[in-house]
Amino acid sequence: MEADKQEFLYEFGDSYGYPDGPRGIDEIRAAEFKRLGGLVYLDHAGATLYSELQMERVFKDLAANVYGNPHSQSDSSSATADAVREARQQVLDYFNASPKDYKCIFTSGATAALKLVGEAFPWSGSSSYMYTMENHNSVLGIREYALSRGAAAFAVDVECPEPLDVGSTSPSSSFEFSLHPVQRRNEIRHMDGGSGDDVFNLFSFPSECNFSGMRFNLDLVKLIKEDSQRILRGSPYGKGRWMVLIDAAKGCSTEPPDLSKCPADFVAISFYKLFGYPTGLGALVVRNDAAKLLKPTYFSGGTVAASFADLDFVKRRENIEELFEDGTSSFLSIASIQHGFKILKSLTVTGIRRHTASLTMYTKKMLLALRHVNGAIVCTVYGNHASKVPCRASGPTVSFNLKRQDGSWVGYREVEKLATLSGIQLRTGCFCNPGACAKYLELSHLDLLSNLEAGHVCWDDHDLINGKPTGAVRISFGYMSTYEDAMKFIDFIKGSFVSTQISIGNGHLLTTRAFSFSSCQKRFPSAVYQLKSITVYPIKSCAGFSAECWPLSSTGLRHDREWLIRSITGEVLTQKKVPEMCLISTFLDLKQGKMIVESPRCRDKLQITLNTDSSLVPTEEIELHAQRCTVHHYDNDVNQWFTIAIGRPCTLLRSSGSNNTKTSGVCREVNARTNFPNEAQFLLISEESISDLNTRLSSGALKAAHGSPVQVTPTRFRPNLVVSGGKPYAEDGWTSLQIGNAHFTSIGGCNRCQMINLGHQSGQVQRTKEPLATLASYRRVKGKILFGILLRYESGDDEENVKHDDSWLQVGQEVLPNSS
Repeated sequence: MEADKQEFLYEFGDSYGYPDGPRGIDEIRAAEFKRLGGLVYLDHAGATLYSELQMERVFKDLAANVYGNPHSQSDSSSATADAVREARQQVLDYFNASPKDYKCIFTSGATAALKLVGEAFPWSGSSSYMYTMENHNSVLGIREYALSRGAAAFAVDVECPEPLDVGSTSPSSSFEFSLHPVQRRNEIRHMDGGSGDDVFNLFSFPSECNFSGMRFNLDLVKLIKEDSQRILRGSPYGKGRWMVLIDAAKGCSTEPPDLSKCPADFVAISFYKLFGYPTGLGALVVRNDAAKLLKPTYFSGGTVAASFADLDFVKRRENIEELFEDGTSSFLSIASIQHGFKILKSLTVTGIRRHTASLTMYTKKMLLALRHVNGAIVCTVYGNHASKVPCRASGPTVSFNLKRQDGSWVGYREVEKLATLSGIQLRTGCFCNPGACAKYLELSHLDLLSNLEAGHVCWDDHDLINGKPTGAVRISFGYMSTYEDAMKFIDFIKGSFVSTQISIGNGHLLTTRAFSFSSCQKRFPSAVYQLKSITVYPIKSCAGFSAECWPLSSTGLRHDREWLIRSITGEVLTQKKVPEMCLISTFLDLKQGKMIVESPRCRDKLQITLNTDSSLVPTEEIELHAQRCTVHHYDNDVNQWFTIAIGRPCTLLRSSGSNNTKTSGVCREVNARTNFPNEAQFLLISEESISDLNTRLSSGALKAAHGSPVQVTPTRFRPNLVVSGGKPYAEDGWTSLQIGNAHFTSIGGCNRCQMINLGHQSGQVQRTKEPLATLASYRRVKGKILFGILLRYESGDDEENVKHDDSWLQVGQEVLPNSS
């Protein structure tokens, strides 16, 4: 590490770490970001981090001063007005904007600032709304206002053959505009102003693309205002006066637009992107002449000089800020931004830009140099190699996707999942920038529609569809990021996704980076397997109970995951959202026909009768895992018990699958009937696989925080069946098996999630990174971390046979597997 850092400093030492600042990066990190510990935070494009020094100053300010509602004449109100006035000036100073030319309107964020422009802009049937393809959804949303008022809207790609340098040829001859199809809601164009001064058009672009990090040349502002006709090549949609909006939410942390040089009409920002706190506060910096053209519809307290309650009369305030700031402003948050600006001022924007640029350039360089053992490229970085770029260098963002050595893509959710286990916080998806996402991933309209029909929506887990990425991985640096952050990330990519030499071990093929089933595709040497335990989980995600023997049904073990707990908002609750569910214990007494439920939070045990007349119980259809399920309800006493047990309002529901209906959910194989498991009727693991995992957990540096080895039992994985008698992971190669007179088919490995990292001790739930982190190091296949196998019970298709099936499983029975 030391040699690598010296090499880094040799190349970037003049820029990295604020060499000309009052304090170096190591001192800043140690003194003001102690809470990070070993966490690597790389989502500063989403939200940067607040400094502990900054927050100390905020709390000191609020503790020492009394700030009252500014819509009054009291001393405390005057103190607030002074603080707000000073904050406005700080915002204008940050953008080098004269108060003679600009005003600062506080909003609830950049999105609210953009919405304000869209709502109040003087659209007409002759207006046009032009925006770059690389824009946030919050900018694209302005299109709705334009189209609804008869205006035309269209996207453009803005490029130039070579980056512009100071003193180069004029902007108008350097830029290239490619227009996309014009969108209109109304068939007839209302020429209500022709090309006169009363026709207003709007052009929107980001100072920095939040997907790729590529910066747009701010000379676009003057170009659009002064030479729009050349750009639009005589298009009828370019007539009238053009105004320009810059979405600076992403770019202003390292390169705020200098409004003395690029006279944009509107600039939208959010303060948490600048210095982490406060959230829920942004601003619209607006030119005075442009502000006069905005026509708000709604009025509120603070925006009117007078109004009549019983007549259509209102006199609005003339002050620009007061006219658009509805209601009481977030004045305590506004008073707090001065302390954030002090941090930035001490480091200087130039210092922050150079510092973050050094980390960005180094990280890109290292990622692009990565190769698999066969020489194949590991990483595709977006916005880095385009033959035509948006005329500017990139900001402190690296957006990319990874490839395996066979050329197939790695899903971004796999990267995010493993990064989290490694203590690295990053961002994945399209980052609310559909145009840039489609452009860089080369997704056509047909691809996008196909992905939508396949169920892909924003923020879901569909990271690969038909082998193509639906999004990307993004890391971004902030003013407090360090070389160590970048290096830990690079080491994570190397250690998790770069394939090296293959070696053999323990009867299954291992690589240093991924697990393969290829050596399992054969019959293992004969071994005597035995069923060691049977566990039933009556309530989904709650604790189960062990049984020496248990009957089978068409849905698996009788009554297994036949109940679930649902929030009052309709969300099915699991340990992922409510870890305390693991503390709820269950037991089924088949002779008495009762389920007994206990919780450390409830004084009394709950007893639920198994055999009830379903015709007397309210039913409902719900959707679970994209399947329709009919469920039965319980009375308020039962629901109140579970509300106390998990600490939030909820209801208990029972699947009607126990009544032999066909409305319960289905698992990975469409012919299998289930109650409420995620994927399959049964989960099987082996004691030998658990033992091998525990050996790995105990070796090397894989220790818990308290220094003792991490060890897990089979119950951590919530298996229904535990077997023993063979080699570790022998079950991976089983295609089917027989236990007694019952036959089962394997439907593949079980993909593990962070739920197996939840343990409980002395009534307390503990969340760690193990055992998932260790499993990820050797049990990963195509984005899945596999442990155990999923089974389907072959109960037969005859309903009468199913109804009278008397097959039982019993601990100690021989297990007879078949392997391909």
